[in-house]
Amino acid sequence: MGYNPNSMKAEEFINNEEILECLSYARKNKNNMALAKEILEKAKKAKGISHKEAAVLLECEIPEINEEIKKLAVEIKEKFYGRRIVMFAPLYLSNYCVNGCTYCPYHYKNKHIPRKKLTQEEIKNEVIALQDMGHKRLAIESGEDPVNNPLEYILESIETIYSIKHKNGAIRRVNVNIAATTVENYTKLKDAGIGTYILFQETYNKKSYEELHPTGPKHDYAYHTEAMDRAMEGGIDDVGIGVLFGLEMYRYELVGILMHAEHLEAVHGVGPHTISVPRVCPADDIDTADFDNAVPDDIFEKIVAIIRIAVPYTGMIISTRESQQTREKVLKLGISQISGGSRTSVGGYVEPVRDDSSAQFDVSDTRTLDEVVKWLMELGYIPSFCTACYRAGRTGDRFMSLLKSGQIVNCCQPNALMTLKEYLEDYAAEDTKRIGEELIAREILTVPNENVRNKAMEYLKEMNGGKRDFRF
Repeated sequence: MGYNPNSMKAEEFINNEEILECLSYARKNKNNMALAKEILEKAKKAKGISHKEAAVLLECEIPEINEEIKKLAVEIKEKFYGRRIVMFAPLYLSNYCVNGCTYCPYHYKNKHIPRKKLTQEEIKNEVIALQDMGHKRLAIESGEDPVNNPLEYILESIETIYSIKHKNGAIRRVNVNIAATTVENYTKLKDAGIGTYILFQETYNKKSYEELHPTGPKHDYAYHTEAMDRAMEGGIDDVGIGVLFGLEMYRYELVGILMHAEHLEAVHGVGPHTISVPRVCPADDIDTADFDNAVPDDIFEKIVAIIRIAVPYTGMIISTRESQQTREKVLKLGISQISGGSRTSVGGYVEPVRDDSSAQFDVSDTRTLDEVVKWLMELGYIPSFCTACYRAGRTGDRFMSLLKSGQIVNCCQPNALMTLKEYLEDYAAEDTKRIGEELIAREILTVPNENVRNKAMEYLKEMNGGKRDFRF
């Protein structure tokens, strides 16, 4: 069973022998200056590099090359995403779960975590609380439990979320992070109007995967790993992948996730819309000391930089698992989406005091959304609440072609500024609003297309009068 990115079989497009060969090749060439420079020259074209080339850069010990990797990652991030950072929040619907995942407190053997499942009325209250913060984009999360959390419950919840209009609030994009399912169910999710379907691989090492998932439907490595192919067959063209760094050797995981991206590109003509890079962190009955593959901060930063170089078009997500300091470091290296004001417990947003008794993981960055927005602007970034591409049908290959051609800046830049303006008018603290208004006045002048720029400036003026939801 050899490596084949065009195969639909998990063990062929994520091939263990190929990964081990890549890692061996990288170790042998970790001080090969000529090879590293050759890879970087290829990377400068911003067309990506292969998983094998990425493995060499990750292993490289040459200080000059490592500095060049970071510098190039910054340049590629700016080329594709500018200074825009998309804002979102997770919404946990239920922590009932039948799986035995050893790294997650939702595992079915955990008898002391409070089990909760939101009613539709409770979901409404959570969404209103999120809207009152200023959020426009959610990622819904749920444990895998066919009795308590059937697909019908997820679909009803999505309908509820989209139906709620509170003051000037509205959730305009619902991304979904639920367990691997069937083509038929993915079609139902597509018909429900979801944005991106997200599923973390956790680990690409099959042996480790099966040990970490000893019981439950998630134990099936192939079914889980092939989920994105079924999602795309079901009509979902924006998919998000990720691994949980710390479960297995980070070198193995980096090669695995890049192979997965290459497979999606080869078979479907469009790679992952997003790549997430969470690290194992403490939770209810989870001790990080139980996992001996922890990724130190300097290596984590290098991983983010190399993913940005290898898959230049993908969005990259970092959650509140990471501290403010870590998030700040990796933002410039490749991250394009972050959560803000997040609660990882079921029903957490309506609670005035944070209650993490039903949380999936401990939150390191506990700042409010407004504090995160202000912080981003002070760093020179543009917080974006934009959902325009999804709502205009610019998804999948249509989104990627715009992104890769560089034309998307004429949509993204004004859309980011207009959605930031909405936030400033409706939700921001006075100091945040002052900083934001100065940023918008400065950044609107950088929109390349004159007609778009002038129209956006008109829209911004109309927003002062109370109008909302302009987009290109």
